[in-house]
Amino acid sequence: MMADVNVSGSLRRRLALILTGGAALLAVILFLVVRALAAQVAQQGQDNILNASMASVLDTAVIREGRVTLDFPYSSLSMLNTAADDRVFYAIHEGATLLSGYDWLVPQSGLSAGDAYFETTSFNGDQVRVATGVRILTGTDGPRTVSVSIAQTQDALSDTLNAISRNIVLLGLGFFMLVSALAIWAASTTSGQMHRLTTSVTRRGPQDLSPVTQPVPSEMAPLVGSLNRLMSRLDHTLAQSEDFIAEAAHRIRTPLATVRSHAEATLQRVEQVENRKSLQAMVRAIDESSRAAGQLLDHAMVTFRAENLEMSQVDLADLLRDLGQSMSPVAEMKDISITMEIDGPATLQGDAILLQNALRNLIDNALKYAPVETGVTVRISKAARLSVSIIDEGQGFASDEIQTLSGRFVRGKDMDNKVGSGLGLTIAHEVAIAHGGEMILTNTAEGGACVTLYL
Repeated sequence: MMADVNVSGSLRRRLALILTGGAALLAVILFLVVRALAAQVAQQGQDNILNASMASVLDTAVIREGRVTLDFPYSSLSMLNTAADDRVFYAIHEGATLLSGYDWLVPQSGLSAGDAYFETTSFNGDQVRVATGVRILTGTDGPRTVSVSIAQTQDALSDTLNAISRNIVLLGLGFFMLVSALAIWAASTTSGQMHRLTTSVTRRGPQDLSPVTQPVPSEMAPLVGSLNRLMSRLDHTLAQSEDFIAEAAHRIRTPLATVRSHAEATLQRVEQVENRKSLQAMVRAIDESSRAAGQLLDHAMVTFRAENLEMSQVDLADLLRDLGQSMSPVAEMKDISITMEIDGPATLQGDAILLQNALRNLIDNALKYAPVETGVTVRISKAARLSVSIIDEGQGFASDEIQTLSGRFVRGKDMDNKVGSGLGLTIAHEVAIAHGGEMILTNTAEGGACVTLYL
């Protein structure tokens, strides 16, 4: 049935992709945010050390004999040692004059005393972090501005950030895998509700059109409600169809039988040749109408029940014996004998009403086309597959028509004005198909017709 459904994607796959995509996005955001925070914390740690080193040097600045002197504490630089052996630079200025250190470290102008200023620059292609502090000394000749700049490369900081980044990546991958597993589980759990509903409906029998009563999520309630209403309408329609077929069979067959009996009674009292011919034509037309109506109703019943088989244990032997007994008066009128070749029970799971309709139509066809004073054989075979064959001693099937005679309203060309509607073989063929079998038309070696139902 899936071939008849217009399928567009999978809800489970779509939900899983949305959730895993969201997890991937969250993992990337987590990586960027945590790395930024780690970089900020690591930079703050380096700035604190640079500030302490710069402040310890700046605190030693004094004016002696009219000159600015500093008792440079080299321990202030040793605190900047790192595992990566970062290089350290310093510069001491009085105003714009370099007193000691590296001349490329030029402090910014306009710095306020007592504050620490930080900036990132580059030296010989390396990134360098610089901390600068200013102090104003008062001498006999007026105030003097002293600035100290301490710079350090950031190799250790980069190594630390790289290590943190690797850990964040591992954390992000773990987070992504966990959330993905949860997403797949959530998608499977969500779609599992629909799968259970589908399984519940699929396992129902053909006649089970009762409402779905099992609990479902609120999102599925409209779907289940619509399904229940559809099954209710379908149940009502099927019941009406079955009642209509039964009522139509009664209302059509009974008046036709009454009219035929009156026509035959009148025929026995009429002596004029022309009137007798008219009545005989009337009886024939009534027979044809009655047979056509009966087969149309049988075909309607087959069509109705083919998708809703009422399966039960059926013994074909008993069914055929009953049919042979009920149809023996018709056979006796044509001096045709019905021979049953039945060897013991032949049971199968099937719809008894449909099987009876199919076999009755086949036996009726055989009696109609069999010559007078011949026989019709009904044979059950339990070889590889259970089968029923109805064989007559008539002229058989035309070789160029044998493949098309099972079609609706199809009759052979040479029927000798036999009454018929062209539905008997159609009914038998559709019943065989409904039971997973087939119908085969052949001719016997003697020339008679043989119809075999494989069930």
